[in-house]
Amino acid sequence: MSFASPLIVDGLQYSRWSEEIFRQMNEGGVAAVHVTICYHENFRETVANISAWNRRFEDHGDLIFHGRTADDVRRAHTEGRTAIFFGLQNCSPIEDDIGLVEVLHTLGIRFMQLSYNNQSLLATGCYEADDPGITRMGRQVIAEMNRVGLVVDMSHSAERSTLEAIDLSARPIAITHANPAAWHPALRNKSDAVLKALAARGGMLGFSLYPHHLRGKSDCTLAEFCEMVARTADLMGVEHIGIGSDLCQDQPDSVVEWMRNGRWSRARDYGEGSAAQAGFPPQPAWFRDNRDHRGIAHGLKAVGFDDADVARIMGGNWVDFFERSFGPQ
Repeated sequence: MSFASPLIVDGLQYSRWSEEIFRQMNEGGVAAVHVTICYHENFRETVANISAWNRRFEDHGDLIFHGRTADDVRRAHTEGRTAIFFGLQNCSPIEDDIGLVEVLHTLGIRFMQLSYNNQSLLATGCYEADDPGITRMGRQVIAEMNRVGLVVDMSHSAERSTLEAIDLSARPIAITHANPAAWHPALRNKSDAVLKALAARGGMLGFSLYPHHLRGKSDCTLAEFCEMVARTADLMGVEHIGIGSDLCQDQPDSVVEWMRNGRWSRARDYGEGSAAQAGFPPQPAWFRDNRDHRGIAHGLKAVGFDDADVARIMGGNWVDFFERSFGPQ
């Protein structure tokens, strides 16, 4: 695969989906996107979100289709379409029923975070003051996720819980959208200890382009971002890294309240921004939408990656991870 047309996979987006965005994916050569279909929804509400996606696949079949396997990514790249992979940013859809893990996988879910910022039935989120680690139910759910082929995602989880999940999981896990805390100490960014453990067990890190996770936030430059990627490749190995942009394109600011607050709080939790920064921050000028992925590829080349490694980071590593992760064990 040439550097001029790398297979591109984005490890996480939560945009306000539209034909315009799907066309931008195609124009940008994005072969696959892991999309969030749950923040705080229960099982029935998540099924309703899947139903809404089925209508999108019907209405825009020339642009997108439901991805379930690594082969679907390759097919999308060949056909000039985008394979959409479903993921959950919280464990709320399984409620307190471990049997729903397999049901959700059958419905096409391929990633599930064990917690979203707060303590869950399974693990501790990164905003909690105390982190007791993976719970009794969490251990059972990880084993069930391993069995059916549902990827453990610890992007919003706290340090001890993340390290324990890496150790407990019989299959490699993912941190689909975060950056090294040593580069920018946001609550959601990950320590070198986590990144080293993740790589040692064959896991994947998707680099986030969400401004709160970037050094300099919206003013972070492409060169600074790509230099951080290069340093992380030295730490983890180039085969364990990819892009997980966390792009929230065209979302109204009211969506931040749902992401942060859900139904668990009567107060307003603004997370890593202050009350004055409660809305979505502006994206860096070099990454506004899916047409800008190729610019990242050129930036990686500029900081010293060769064509083969650029192709791995832009999507090849995710495809290899999908190949190993989505089938039953």
